[in-house]
Parts: sequence; C-alpha cells; structure tokens
Amino acid sequence: MECLSALVTWLGSLEGARLARVLEARGDVVAGPEPGSVGELAERLLRPGSVAAVLPRLTLPCLQVAEALAALAQPAPRDRLAELLGVGGDGRQLDAVLEVLAGQALVWPDGAGALYMAEALRGAWDAPLGLDASLEELLEGVTSDELRLMLGRLGIRAPGVKARRLAALVEWLGRPERVVELVAEAPVAARRLLERLAEAPAEGAGLIMVGSCGGGGAPGERWAMERGLLVADRYGYGPARMPAEVALALRGPGWRAPFEPEPPVARLVQVTPEEVAREASAAATAFVGGAVSVLGVCSAAPPWRLKSGGIGARELGRIGKAARVDDAVVRLVLESAYGAGLVGKDGDRVAPGAGYDDWTEREPAEQFAELVRAWWDAALTPTRARDEDGKALPALADAPGCEGCVQARHGVVAAAAGMPAGYGVRDRAELGQLVFWQRPFADSADPDRAPHAEVVREAELLGVLGRGALSPLGVALSGDARELVAACRELVPTATGIVRIGGDLTAVVSGTPAARLAALLDSVADRESSGTASVWRFSAGSVRRALDAGRSGEEIAADLADVAAGPLPQPLAWLIADAARGHGRARVAPAGCVIHGEEPALLAELAAHRALAPLGLRQLAPTVLVSRRPLDATLDALRAEGYGPVAETADGVVRVDEERPLRVPGVPQRRGARVRERRAADVDLPALAARLLAAPAAVPDPAAAGASLATGTEEAVARWAKGLTYADLRQLAHAIDTGGAVTVEYLAASGNLTVRTLSDLGLDPPYLEAWCHLRDDERVFTLSRIQGVMPA
Repeated sequence: MECLSALVTWLGSLEGARLARVLEARGDVVAGPEPGSVGELAERLLRPGSVAAVLPRLTLPCLQVAEALAALAQPAPRDRLAELLGVGGDGRQLDAVLEVLAGQALVWPDGAGALYMAEALRGAWDAPLGLDASLEELLEGVTSDELRLMLGRLGIRAPGVKARRLAALVEWLGRPERVVELVAEAPVAARRLLERLAEAPAEGAGLIMVGSCGGGGAPGERWAMERGLLVADRYGYGPARMPAEVALALRGPGWRAPFEPEPPVARLVQVTPEEVAREASAAATAFVGGAVSVLGVCSAAPPWRLKSGGIGARELGRIGKAARVDDAVVRLVLESAYGAGLVGKDGDRVAPGAGYDDWTEREPAEQFAELVRAWWDAALTPTRARDEDGKALPALADAPGCEGCVQARHGVVAAAAGMPAGYGVRDRAELGQLVFWQRPFADSADPDRAPHAEVVREAELLGVLGRGALSPLGVALSGDARELVAACRELVPTATGIVRIGGDLTAVVSGTPAARLAALLDSVADRESSGTASVWRFSAGSVRRALDAGRSGEEIAADLADVAAGPLPQPLAWLIADAARGHGRARVAPAGCVIHGEEPALLAELAAHRALAPLGLRQLAPTVLVSRRPLDATLDALRAEGYGPVAETADGVVRVDEERPLRVPGVPQRRGARVRERRAADVDLPALAARLLAAPAAVPDPAAAGASLATGTEEAVARWAKGLTYADLRQLAHAIDTGGAVTVEYLAASGNLTVRTLSDLGLDPPYLEAWCHLRDDERVFTLSRIQGVMPA
C-alpha cells in the first residue's frame, strides 16, 4: 500500500506532457486518466503483466540499477543506491538511467530523496546481486532459545524477551567490521564455506534472475549457524541461507554492484553504400540459389522425420551434400520455407506444399522476399544446432516459440542501424556484445561463444548485413511487403535462362538460374557448386540418369542447345551419343523364379495354359520360362493343375522338402516331469465369459471422469501438461506448492527421453523453472514435454 500511495502521489505531480510520455511508453495503458482516477491508473501500472511487458525493452544499465535497487529495502535512499553502484561525482549517468526507469513507471521518487520500485519488478530476482533476504527476515521463524544460543556463542548476554534478543543479534551482525573479525577467527572449513557463499556474481554477468545460497551440510556449516552467519530454512528444506548483511560484510567495503552506463565500443571500419550493397547482393543471390537447390532436393527425395519429430542430422547432411551448401544454410532454408508455407509435414516425411510449384516459377527477388520475411517473423533461431546440453537439435522440431530469439534478431538489426553513416563493425562479435547491452533479455544461445553469433551469421547469409553495416534489405525489413520486395529486386538479379557449356564438360550459370534451366541441368548433370555462379558437370552417369528417365539422346541434345550460349561442345555431343548408343543394349526383367526342362512342348503348354495366367509366365527360350510369382507360389499353382514339378536350390540341386518337428532351442530336458495339457473341457467357459464382460474397458482416469482439481496450480499444470495422468499432475503440482523435489521423465528438444530430478520448482506456464540435479544448474522445462512424474 505504501508503494501504491507513493506512485499515486508521483503521478499526480507530473505535468500533462510527461504523464502522456509515461503512458505512451507503457503500451498497455493507452489513455490518460480521468479526473480522480489516478489511483486506478497506478494500480494498472503495477500489475505484473504490465511490468513484464516492459522488461524486454530495457537496456543493461537499466536492469543493473533495478537489480541493485531490488537488493535494498524500500524506500531506498538514492545516495545508498549510488554508493552500492560505485557512482561518484555528480551522478549524471545514474540520473539518466533512473529517468528512463521513471519514464516506464518502474521506479519513482517519493519527493524526499528516496526511491520506490514496482513490486513486480522487484520480484524478477530471487536473489538480487546474489544476496539473500535480510537477517531480520531470515530469523523470523527462529525460536527464542535458538536466539539465546546464538547470542551466547557471540559472547553477548541474552535479554529476556525474544524481540529484544532478535534486535540485539541484528544490531551486532549488522556491523561489517564485527562480522569480518568473527569470520577471521572461524575454523578453516567454516571460513572457506562462508567466503564461498559470500562471493559476488561475476562482473559483467548481466541480469541475475535466480540466486542460490546454500551450504548443503558442508563442513563448518554448523559453526556458522550457531552464530547467525547462516540461517537454516524455516521449512527444513534446502541448504542454509546467508543473510544479506553478512554477505555484504564479507565482500568488503570496496565491493560495488555492476553498473555499465556506457555501451561497449565497437571498432568501426569505413565502408561505402556501394560496398555494402554489393556484398549484400552477393549474399542474397547465393542464398536464393542455395534455397532453390535445397528445396529441389526435398522435392525429389522428401527427408524423413525422426520419431521424436524434426529432421535429424543425417538427413540434413544428405540434403546439404546434394545441394552443395553447408548445414547452416540448410537449416535456415528449411525453417524459413516452413514459415512461408512452402514445405509441410506429411506423415513421417517433410515435403513441399501446394505453394511450392508456384514459388519456383517466380522471379528470384520474389522468392527471396518470401523467405527473408519468414525469417524475420520466425519464433526461433533457425541455425541453432545444439541445445543447452550440447546435444544436436533437429530442424523443424516444433519447439515452443522463444521471445528471446525474436528479441535477438530485432536487436541485431537495431544495433546495426545505430552505427554511424558510412561505417560498419569490423568484428561481428562486437556487434553481438552491443546487442547484449541494448537487449539483455535477448537469447544469446551458447554462453561459451560470442553473444548472438548465430543471429549475426544468419543476417550475413541473407544479406541483411554487409561489411558489418545494415544493408538496404535490413532497412526494408521494418517496412511493408512492397518495400521489402523492392529492396530484394535491387539486390537479387533476375533469373538467368542461359548456360555456358565448356569443352571440359562443365555448365556455368551466372546469377540465379531460372527454374526450368535448373531443372534441366539437375536432370542431366551433377551440381558442383551454388552461389553467385552455379556449376554443373556432365558425366556418363548423369547422362544415363536422364536416359533412364525416358528421354532420348536427341531430346537431351536439343534441350541443351536451346539454353546454351553457343553450340554444344563436341565432347558433350560425343558423350550424349555414346551414352545413348549403349543405353538399353542389355535388359533386366523382373522374375520371381525360373522354370526349365528338357521338353519344349511341355513348357509351351505351360505358357499357354489359361489357369496358369496369374503366374505371368514368359518364354525366354524353348526350354526356359520365367514366372512373376515366387518359387513356392509357382510350385503350388503347377501342382494344383496336375503337374509334378520339383524345386531346385540356387546351385541347381533338387531340393528335398522334409518336414521336421518343431523344437524350442535352449530348453533342457527334465527327467521324470509330467506335463498335462489343459483341455478346453477343463475350463468353465460361461464363467470366464461372464468375468470378461463384467471387467471395465479401461482403468478410469479421475481427471477424465470430471474430478475437480484441488488448487490453481493443478489447474495450470493440467492445462499445459496434457499428457500426464491425474496422479502425475497432482504430484507435480504438490511439489510446486510445497517446494518439494520430484523425478520426471522429460522429452528433450533433441528427441531423447531423459530422467531428471528437479527441485526449487517455479511455475511459469507453459514453462517450469527448476534446479536440475542432472546438470547441476538452473533450467527451464516445457510442461508439455514432461512424460511422467515420480517421487524424488
């Protein structure tokens, strides 16, 4: 209530223009307040959903200041905040950040030099700056006798009242110099434990969404707990916790919270607009050529999907090898084409959709515009090939959307747009660092690599970036469809319908080949490279492939002559003629088995017998017939018509069919044992039938039968984890509500089913935040991927 009252007072003191700017910055509040409705407006601004919508737009220094403010008790004096951040002098940079936060109605002054912040923003950190709750808050559940014991260990005479004991302990441990002296005299194990728990987060680590303080029964923990330096969890679950006062004292008087008010400086290189456009054009032309090749391979041989969904590494490698592009291009093309509706999932395969044929007939600029728009709107990072555990990720895996991925993509374009005119970034890793400063919530994927390296690489492959600067295509991404198509037409040349065929049996197409030309060359030659110039090579095998498809040598030569820049080279003409001349000289017919004998009249009779027509007998020689049916089926048909054929083995020996009694291998003989068959007469069939009819068709599910769910947590879990049984979802919801631990069967994004033990569960539908004991790290799990729940 105090926070709300301060916000109402502050909003009422604003001028109309500034209040309008605050409301405009908070897009959820679209109109100004009516007279007397400032309180209602303040309540809307403090709603958790309203605050959460603003967070992705904050820069790194805004989040750093907010985290430092969250670590202080409210209202926090501005001077105390400046001291914690290490801000000296006039503090203009801190004031500028506070002005931005106030412009979003996230932090506001109370008029007396103190600062308030929205409670929803304060709750974004479990442990701001790696600090736990205050000593007074942690000791709230401690008994009076336990307080007396702590004071005794510290050499303090305990007062008689619990409140006075608590105040005395808080006052004594609230002095940093006393805490430092006490820890210096502690046993080695206790001192090392306390110093490790008090360690500050790494400088420049960015937003600390979850903090963890724990001893886990480590050596020296009991000594610290007896003196109030560590406090046991009041619910008896989890490790001991270190009060914020103790942690700050052990960090030392010189420790300061991270604060980076200035963006990282990217080294720039001077470039001209022509250079940027030329490099972007080359990249866009190469990409659209690779896209035509990749989708052509998928059309000719649709890739198989994994049982867990998506296209695996083996199929991606096959497509890339056939299309002569690397894995990143294959993933980028498939994800963009799927977003544009050019490919779809057909059972166990991924095949081109109904719009693919129309897409192939368009100009390359229009083809490219459709793919780049799908990339811009994608909910994931298409070229990400590894998950957080380093396991391979399939393409088109139907993973849930990632708002951080969208923020990363838009952040890269925004950062490049902010570069000075005529300059580009020399090192793309520095561009990723700038994006991290501007949008800390953007997903940066692999922490061991440069931030946003995958997204920057995608922008370069598509021609959105050229020479480290934003290309005209990148500028057009924020416009409408017509502007985007116009920019693509400036970058991507029109399709080429002419091929230059050399005497070394190569065919070279400059630019993007037309769909008809590419289809012709793919059918009669092997593609060697794609890009600004595509190369095919003719061989006897490739020409024979076209002849096998039903085309004659004359037709192949005529089609190539129509698209060639000059007459066909003599080596190619000879190659086509030689391949056509030798094609079909030997023929292979399908056969189930061969019938032969020494009497031509008998075999002629069999070939003309009407009842044997289903065998499809064909006479190859006076004494040789070929049957379409297998050997045993042919034998049965001949014997049914009164003939007496015999079967032969593969080496021409007459086969003798001898029936042998069936024996089960590996069963030892048991002497003296008698086995009695249970006859049908021994079974009471009517009684058995009655029992079977009385049995339920299936074990009823209480949730399906309409059983009410006890808590809101159970309702939230049941809504998203639809594959769980009623018992599983109740067990998971109970662990979330009580802070317990569970073991779950989880289907990872890579398709592997893993078993993980989780604790510190936090529900954020459709996700579950938890501490994963398998990875020893904080992880986020998708509720729909949880297959089963077991006790930990």
